Amino acid sequence: MLNKHITLKHLFIKEKQCIGLQFNSDKVIQALIKELPEPKWSKEFNMVYILNSKSNLDSIFEKFKNVAWVNCNYFFQDRKLNSNNITTDVTWFKNRVVSKDYRSCPEEYLLKLELKKYSDSTVKNYVYSFESFINYYKDRELFSINENDIRLYLQKLIKEKRSNSYINMSINAIKFYYEMVLGMPNRFYSIERPRKESKLPKVLAKEEIIKMISQTKNLKHKCIISLLYSSGLRRNELLELKLEDINSKRMLIRVEQAKGNKDRYTVLNKSVLEDMRKYFKIYKPKTYLFESPIPGNKYSTSSVLQIVVKAAKKAGIKERVTPHILRHSFATHLLESGTDIRYIQLLLGHNSTKTTEIYTHVATNSFTEIKDLLH
Repeated sequence: MLNKHITLKHLFIKEKQCIGLQFNSDKVIQALIKELPEPKWSKEFNMVYILNSKSNLDSIFEKFKNVAWVNCNYFFQDRKLNSNNITTDVTWFKNRVVSKDYRSCPEEYLLKLELKKYSDSTVKNYVYSFESFINYYKDRELFSINENDIRLYLQKLIKEKRSNSYINMSINAIKFYYEMVLGMPNRFYSIERPRKESKLPKVLAKEEIIKMISQTKNLKHKCIISLLYSSGLRRNELLELKLEDINSKRMLIRVEQAKGNKDRYTVLNKSVLEDMRKYFKIYKPKTYLFESPIPGNKYSTSSVLQIVVKAAKKAGIKERVTPHILRHSFATHLLESGTDIRYIQLLLGHNSTKTTEIYTHVATNSFTEIKDLLH
């Protein structure tokens, strides 16, 4: 087994793509590197580099064959395309109107997102995040932007008090261009990410949700709120539901190609099914369970949000309520009623119970058993 190793990295030096060679101090490796085509030292990246070309890459493998293991994990791209059959909708991008001086996302960036079959919401987040970045450096060629430039941009976001999740999204969107579109994996491998925030989910009382549903007079809106809560659906999952996904005989809902490209089943509530049967007769959806005014087209995500926000205000709930809060409430209320956490995990579509365990921190039965110290 070879005990020497070299790690290849993508570098961009003086507007040229280069191969960085990272290794521990070793006389044999140093001697062989000198025999590579025009090796140079980068103070900025603290490593030796040569120009990135097929012949130079072949020279590296030939030179270190049976001498050192060449680690290419950071150099070659090996990420599978999503296996779902969902078509990414980019009509919003093509139809939008932007000012003349606005720097739009490159077409190849959008095409790569389509080929990777990213969800519509992820595509929008990536495009807007990347456009925000390239408009900050409006007069710069994209290939000339380096790690320090990205750090300066991230510092700007921090000064604007952007959330950690927003900053992480921006990093992902920027890296996607250089790694996926330009084919330079882990070029910005040393960009620091903010620590992941540990926040407890917001949960409503069962009485508050029942009040939201009872005060919603529009039958379609009522079914939407009821399903989000009683089945623990994500907003996009609700909008992707088709008529055949509702199994009234088994009282189950089939959720296809959800987050992580996983299929699952979740529960169908009896009272919700009764409302949905009335809804079918009135609205007569053709393809999707909830459709826009144009038959066969999906209902919009913004409309679902507005429905939930409006219902919460009607119910006298002061805090802002989102569709995801209804999902959090579904999981928490099941836990409070004694449902096994592994069953809740399956209903939510979590990979591990560790993700589901966060609801134990907000379930009231975790605290009601604690003795009152003042009595």
